[in-house]
Amino acid sequence: MTTNNFSTPTLGWVAIITGAAVILAVILLILMYTVNPSFGKVNDVFNSVIGILSMILAWGMYAEHHAKSPLMSQIALAFVAVGAIFTIIGSILIIYDFTGFLLAGWYSSLGNALIGLWLVTFCYALLPSDTLPQNLVIFGIVTGAFMAVGLLGIPGILAGIDSMESMPWYLYVAFFGWLGTYILFPIWTIWLGRNLLIK
Repeated sequence: MTTNNFSTPTLGWVAIITGAAVILAVILLILMYTVNPSFGKVNDVFNSVIGILSMILAWGMYAEHHAKSPLMSQIALAFVAVGAIFTIIGSILIIYDFTGFLLAGWYSSLGNALIGLWLVTFCYALLPSDTLPQNLVIFGIVTGAFMAVGLLGIPGILAGIDSMESMPWYLYVAFFGWLGTYILFPIWTIWLGRNLLIK
């Protein structure tokens, strides 16, 4: 695989660390609800770390993506960069109590959705090649599509919805984007990392 300023093994470790960060975020979320609410702040930090690591991963894969799809690779890189920024904004909003968890969550969800769009375009570009196993590529498209469901939360941002009581029913669908981020994305990144490490 052609990488951008990274060796293939280094990029493999970036992918695995990204997946591990998502798993830690999930564990911290569970601990927040079962042990102590203070774990929620650390979860919020990890949500932005996931965005940053995803940006690094996308940058590392950019040369391969650009070789397969020059125009879409540039658009997709912009998606993931803006996505990382939105995950950071979401974390800042809740950590410093600028908003409640719901409105901050819409920002984080939008960030993850944009990262998902990068993942869909990246994997779609690799479909005709044997750069990565086809099962991994197809799973990446499915994962990215699930993450992109978070785009449905944009009305929540525009309306400033920060209360479950005032939330329209259709915004509940946007929560499914978190399933892509918290469950499917770590599987894909760790699978990708292992594949890169054995190349």
